[in-house]
Amino acid sequence: MWSVALIGAGRMGALHGANAARDPRLRLKYVVDHRGESAAALAGSLGARPADLATILADPEIAGAVVASSTDMHLEHCLAATAAGKAVFCEKPIDLDLDKARAAAPQLGDAPLLLGFNRRFDPDVAALKRALDAGAVGALETLHIVNHDPAAPPPGFIPTSGGLFRDFTIHDLDLARWLLGEEPVELYATASCLVDPEIGRLGDVDTARTLLRTASGRLCVISNTRRSGYGYDQRVEAYGAAGRVAIDNRRGDTVETATEEGALRSSILPDFPSRYAASYAAEMDHFADMLAGGARPRAGFADGVAALALADACDRSHRTGRPVRLQS
Repeated sequence: MWSVALIGAGRMGALHGANAARDPRLRLKYVVDHRGESAAALAGSLGARPADLATILADPEIAGAVVASSTDMHLEHCLAATAAGKAVFCEKPIDLDLDKARAAAPQLGDAPLLLGFNRRFDPDVAALKRALDAGAVGALETLHIVNHDPAAPPPGFIPTSGGLFRDFTIHDLDLARWLLGEEPVELYATASCLVDPEIGRLGDVDTARTLLRTASGRLCVISNTRRSGYGYDQRVEAYGAAGRVAIDNRRGDTVETATEEGALRSSILPDFPSRYAASYAAEMDHFADMLAGGARPRAGFADGVAALALADACDRSHRTGRPVRLQS
């Protein structure tokens, strides 16, 4: 059993902490948060102990750190943990500043660092990826990714989020890189504030469309909104030379009632913890594989930097109204 520490007792910390506590190969020993009462409450609920950062870094029993702190502290905590000889599982993004992230390559480029791009661990996405790799629909030509939140976040979240592209679209940008099988060479992003005027007043957008093109000409369209009004809409369509392979939304159950008035089905799942519960658990299990020495991170530091670079380019394209050529 491998002892790990959780850094960050917020919403994502609680999610990852619970998965660490449930994993049979992990022992969640400590919870760290600058808000002492939050660390104590979460630690108590998970059978761990509250601690400060210095304690976990100095403890030789701690093999890994799960970084779920505020986004602006991700990089600092990753650097501190790896310098102390710990493996790291860090929530996305690696940082909000691309130059800072790139500058950390000497320390983190070859480190045992897993980035929290959880879509790569989703059973449905993994099955779609296997179908594409097996040539089930021939050579991939185009990709369509839909990622729609059910409702806008509270306005207080916006100033520290990094913006729609770095906070939200970054999941889809990583997924696009993974499914396309080659790096985008050009992108165009356009965005508006259509959901909540307060988001616009705070300098962000809440609705976006992004088009990616690879060197071979493959195309990917990403659809994002902070408000669907009907649930957590998560779909992927991949079109190849011989057909189509797609992922539909998951629902509360598979019951369908049909009458003269029409057909009724249960609603799609309401939020990301329910839709991606299996992928979050699989991420933590993969981290246990890393600690046991049997696995390289499925999404590592280089993937985090590449996705952040695409998110930056999306923001630049939106603000200038022009396509952005990407560095090869």
